[in-house]
Amino acid sequence: MRLIQPESILEERPVSRRSWLASWCLIPVGCFAPLLFAEEPPGESGPQKEKQLFSGKVVFVQDALARRGIKASSEIDGQVALETASGELLPIVPDWRGRAFFQDERLRGRPVDLIAFKEPELPYLQVLTIYAFDERGTRQYVDYWCEICAIPMYEIQQCQCCQGEIELRFQPRELPEQYRLSRTAPLQAPQPPSP
Repeated sequence: MRLIQPESILEERPVSRRSWLASWCLIPVGCFAPLLFAEEPPGESGPQKEKQLFSGKVVFVQDALARRGIKASSEIDGQVALETASGELLPIVPDWRGRAFFQDERLRGRPVDLIAFKEPELPYLQVLTIYAFDERGTRQYVDYWCEICAIPMYEIQQCQCCQGEIELRFQPRELPEQYRLSRTAPLQAPQPPSP
C-alpha cells in the first residue's frame, strides 16, 4: 500500500482556476445557505408580518401618472410601482428583493404576481417573491443565477462568491398553495382611458 503525501497530490493534479473558485464557493454556501435561500429578509424580528399576494404589472410611477394626466417633476424618476388591474399604484421598496425592478427593465411592464408585505398605514410593497408570466401566460419564479457556484441571487450584481457574471433565471412554478387563486392567467394592468 502506497501512502500519498498531500504535496504529491497537488504536484500530480494541477488545479484549474475554475475548480479552485468552485471549491471556495462551496464553503460560504454551506455556512450561509439558510440566509441565501430564505424567503424573508434576514434579521426581521418583532410581530410576525402577514405575506400577501399582489398582481399586476411593475411600471415607472412617472409613466403611470402621465397616463392619468398627472405631471410630476423629475424627483420621481426611477421610482417603480405595481399597477394592479383596478388601477391602484403600490410603490415598491428598493430593498434586497425589490431592487431587481429598479435595475432590470426585463422585469417591468410584464404581468407579475408578487408575494410581499404591505403595512396597513403605508402604500409600499416589500417584495419577497417574484413570479413573472411569459407570453404564453406561464407563471415563472424569478431570480438571478450563477452557473459556476449554483447559487441564487436577487438583484443584478456580480456573483457574491466567484465574482463572475450572473443571469436572469425563470423557472416555471406554481404559487405556494396558500396563495393560489381560481384564475390561471395573470391579471392585466388597466389600459389608460382614451382622450
